[in-house]
Amino acid sequence: QVQFVESGGGLVQSGGSLRLSCVVSGLVVRVLPMAWFRQVPGNQRELVASISAVSGSTTNYADFVKGRFTISRDNAKKTIYLQMNDLKPEDTAVYYCNTAGTPSDDPSGWGQGTQVTVSS
Repeated sequence: QVQFVESGGGLVQSGGSLRLSCVVSGLVVRVLPMAWFRQVPGNQRELVASISAVSGSTTNYADFVKGRFTISRDNAKKTIYLQMNDLKPEDTAVYYCNTAGTPSDDPSGWGQGTQVTVSS
């Protein structure tokens, strides 16, 4: 059974930092490109960042997080990370991880997510 367990969210002031973690089970994570997504209630889930398989040598970011967020992976721990710096109130959302290429509007196959709230 595939599971994504996200953690590390919380309440932080504008300009602060958080590090999200996503532990993956039921998949051979090492050979999969992975991604972080986020969703604000009432809005569609959107792609935040992605990382290539194995070495993770290639990363891509949405324009709205470029230069502030960093995605990384630890294949031995089956864990994907998202380091978020210089957080802004508009980053407030529930953050999810999944395999890269998963349609954002796919209604199934997601973890519970982790809530990030940025106060101004």
